[in-house]
Amino acid sequence: MLHLKITTLRFPLRPNPKFCSLSSLLKQMNKKRTIKQPNKAVKTTTPRKAIKKSATSTTITAVQPKSKSRAKPSSHFQRSDEIVPRISISSVFLDRYSILSPDFYQLDALELAPRLLGKHLKKDDVILQITEVEAYRQNDSACHGRFGITARTAPVFGPGGHAYIYLCYGLHTMLNVVADKEGIGAAVLIRSCAPVTGLETIQQRRGLKSEKPILLTGPGKVGQALGISTEWSNHPLFTPGGLELLDGAEPKKIVVGPRVGIEYALPEHVNAPWRFAIADSPWISAPKNTLRPPQSSESDE
Repeated sequence: MLHLKITTLRFPLRPNPKFCSLSSLLKQMNKKRTIKQPNKAVKTTTPRKAIKKSATSTTITAVQPKSKSRAKPSSHFQRSDEIVPRISISSVFLDRYSILSPDFYQLDALELAPRLLGKHLKKDDVILQITEVEAYRQNDSACHGRFGITARTAPVFGPGGHAYIYLCYGLHTMLNVVADKEGIGAAVLIRSCAPVTGLETIQQRRGLKSEKPILLTGPGKVGQALGISTEWSNHPLFTPGGLELLDGAEPKKIVVGPRVGIEYALPEHVNAPWRFAIADSPWISAPKNTLRPPQSSESDE
């Protein structure tokens, strides 16, 4: 297990008084989002006839190796924005990698970040392996927590294990995993993933027919591949159904480096090596030349 030196960098937090309490904001967000129950029947149609299938009987096609499907080529690619999976999740995979418990997330974001590498995100028929993350801590001038509790940032201050999702430049859906205890205001950004199952769904959502790393190397691409929106912000990742975070094998080696695109932050935060990735994985976003093996001072203390 990699041990990292934890340093506390002070940055004043100024709560925004114009917003109501954290608990009421989180309750309002949960009421707005409706999640489809897994036992509810889903009806899909083809040009010839209607076919009724249960969402629990869908099967998932793994990326490697590819297997031939008996389904019609046009049956999976729907014209609607919501992509209905045509295949079901392997019980072998789910038996091997269970949903992570809420206790897993009760850590400083800097400790949680490397532990998320190798874990899996699951939604519908899509399962992704996390390959790259960034830690955003309390009193961090690059963390959204610096704005205080607002309607958008409320989930960051909630208990660990929930999703915090926001739009970057009004276009890209960024998925973060909330870390630590309620009120801390810290999270881990999911920067890149590798596909495990549901490749066709990923390609459809991304609008890109490719099996290369360009498909999932970047936080906006991950959010698009999962088919999530800001309505999923504050969703509990430890609850079955919807968006889940599953266990996975710990990587043998990792690399670290400074986070990407935070030039506005204080110098000590800009240069902090709080970006983590699985070493030798092609599923890592640019820039790669700033990543290096952890130094002894970072792993031994």
